[in-house]
Amino acid sequence: MAIKVEKALTHATSMLMKAGVPESNAAKTARAIVTSDVWGNPSHGLMRLPFYLQRITMGGVNPEAELKVISERGAITSLDGENGLGHWQLWDAAVLGVAKAKECGISLVSVKNSSHCGALGVYLYPALDAGQIAMIFTNGPAVMPAVGGNAPLLSTSPIAAGIPSRTPMIIDLSTSAVARGKIASAAKAGGAIPEGWAVNAQGEPITDAKEALMGMLAPLGGAKGFALGLMVESLSAGLSGGSLSRNVPDMFNSDDDQKPQGISHTVITIDPNDLGDAASYDDFNKLASSITETGGRVPGSKRAHPNKLGDGEITIAEAVMNDLNGWSEKLGLARIS
Repeated sequence: MAIKVEKALTHATSMLMKAGVPESNAAKTARAIVTSDVWGNPSHGLMRLPFYLQRITMGGVNPEAELKVISERGAITSLDGENGLGHWQLWDAAVLGVAKAKECGISLVSVKNSSHCGALGVYLYPALDAGQIAMIFTNGPAVMPAVGGNAPLLSTSPIAAGIPSRTPMIIDLSTSAVARGKIASAAKAGGAIPEGWAVNAQGEPITDAKEALMGMLAPLGGAKGFALGLMVESLSAGLSGGSLSRNVPDMFNSDDDQKPQGISHTVITIDPNDLGDAASYDDFNKLASSITETGGRVPGSKRAHPNKLGDGEITIAEAVMNDLNGWSEKLGLARIS
């Protein structure tokens, strides 16, 4: 089913506000969610909204949370998310990172006691708009084992980085073989997944999406993917003092709906104007151009800016639309479609 982007933004914002989220935070969260659908990544889009609403209703997410400053020293700020929604919290952390980087040349902002934040690449844009470089790390429920291991230790451990070339270069990937949301999307549709995405405790491949959702995800590139995931865990939960992935409740497990996730995010922002000749951004532009000149595509070049999503439409799976309409009725809103 297709709906207008603006309608999706308005309705998602209204649903979050009805669930108790203040308007500004609800709007930022809705925009982050819908951006993922616009990008063609529905596994992190509106499909997830019913899970967030359920967790708010059951107490696993604090709708009225604020970002509380734990400590601040020079370029470094540590924040407590008070178990709020991760989307608006990471966006605000990224905005703060930009301001700090303008002042200090580089900044690091960490958030602990937060929740799932959707597609990590969304939060690169405050830095890109300011002509800055950003690197973002986050953790989540453990789904990825060590190579040769028989129990999950790490989350999908996504990494995002944005480089402010004329056409911004955007890196946004999980360090597991695939983002878990893609498996969740396949499970919602009752489908199968390719071999190599998920394994059981014996290391045997799983192709049933519903079984895989509660199984383990294979590391991207074997030991290299696990090593990168270990870095992400260290720079998010380890650095912030938040919950390690083994202790993070799973939003896809209804038994965990009452439990705050305690997810951690870290944003590192760099102002290149303080480094050598970088003020012209010539090398960034040359690097991006060299990709297209050799027949490649600049990563992220087709992505719409989260604040410039246009007036087009997004396609929502029937099962997702049914869930959204069910929640609309629960919240006293008209059906979305």
